Amino acid sequence: MNLKGSSLVTVAPAQRLRGHVRVPGDKSISHRYAMLAALATGTSTIVGYSTGADCQSTLSCLESLGVRIDSSTNTETFGKTVVVHGAGLGSFQRTDPPIDAGNSGTTMRLLAGILAGHPFDSVLTGDGSLQQRPMKRIIEPLQRMGALVEAPGGHPPLTIHGAELSGIAYTTPVASAQVKSAILLAGLHAKGSTRVDEPTRTRDHSERALKAFGAQLSISGNSITVTGGTKLRPVNLAVPGDPSSAAFWLVAAAAVPGSDITINDVSLNPTRLGYLNVLKRAGADIEVTRRSTSAGEPFGSIRARHRTLGRISVTSSDVPALIDELPALGALAVHGGAIDVSGARELRHKESDRITAFSRGLQNLGADVEERTDGFRVTHNGPIPGGVADATGDHRLAMAFAIAALAGKNPSTITGASAVSVSYPDFFDVLESLRG
Repeated sequence: MNLKGSSLVTVAPAQRLRGHVRVPGDKSISHRYAMLAALATGTSTIVGYSTGADCQSTLSCLESLGVRIDSSTNTETFGKTVVVHGAGLGSFQRTDPPIDAGNSGTTMRLLAGILAGHPFDSVLTGDGSLQQRPMKRIIEPLQRMGALVEAPGGHPPLTIHGAELSGIAYTTPVASAQVKSAILLAGLHAKGSTRVDEPTRTRDHSERALKAFGAQLSISGNSITVTGGTKLRPVNLAVPGDPSSAAFWLVAAAAVPGSDITINDVSLNPTRLGYLNVLKRAGADIEVTRRSTSAGEPFGSIRARHRTLGRISVTSSDVPALIDELPALGALAVHGGAIDVSGARELRHKESDRITAFSRGLQNLGADVEERTDGFRVTHNGPIPGGVADATGDHRLAMAFAIAALAGKNPSTITGASAVSVSYPDFFDVLESLRG
């Protein structure tokens, strides 16, 4: 049964789930590799590039800016092989039509940092969802560096008047890897050094990738400094599997009795595995095996097996390391125990208002959910009856509702299920294969 692209999907309860899975290439790493390869002087090859629509948006944007890119599907690596012919820093070409980032906030924010250092005007836009997402957090530092960025109400479309940039020292008001990365990418094009200080450590894919491409970078605690004007070298790279996509299968294995799932060749970057600690606190049986490292990124396998689940809490100190996995963890409590999430107001500014949309969706499936200003509480009160949940165009909600539906007495229907194409086009097909 091929469910790819279906906007309406019915998910039946599961007796158990078993198997080995290779998830798509990591989205965050794919975005960064493609952009840095476009800024390097020479040809880079990226193997295992994400098949999701967001990462295709990055490639399309780069091509519209004059970057030559060749790509092909690679069945052996469960992703794309992308060849990027970079022409060096400041080499992007002016384009008159708006540059369309689709649904990808990462594409827009990181590309804004690069375009700020190019001597021409450009317009970055996206779909309706992306046009609702906040951009003031990158506008302020880019303007302090010398660019002019116009955005109605602080939202896309962004009109970027590129300029000669100067390095700054900037403390990010919120813990955001995208904001940090936008500033560092702008810093590559700036005079002198650019330093970013984070209130809390965030995912460090940009730092690892910058080092791999030869940037002059220094790190001290939560402070990262990049030196502008350094020539980047081309690199051949392999993208490990996306741990955020893996989270849904690991949660399912932990939740459904008799289940045993192993994720192979997945990123084991420590800034991305906060959700594993939460799963362990809930009582899940988790086994991590490190295999190797590529361009500073560790990867290996993660195995999860079912155990009786307990009550857990996620607070503001946990959130930066697992913000994308919170919908999956919320679905865990539908199967057993309970989860109490606070300090996660940032969820309201994702592809959807994930707090409201997630709470309503689970409630429509029959789960016991309390929505809060900065989070939610989900309590297990026995099998849910099943129902209809609206993913509201959000890929992570579509996958979370599917995992929750496995605990139903009856099949459940997810509307807007095609949103999974943003990060995991084959998600529902893989779910069916694990039932076997």
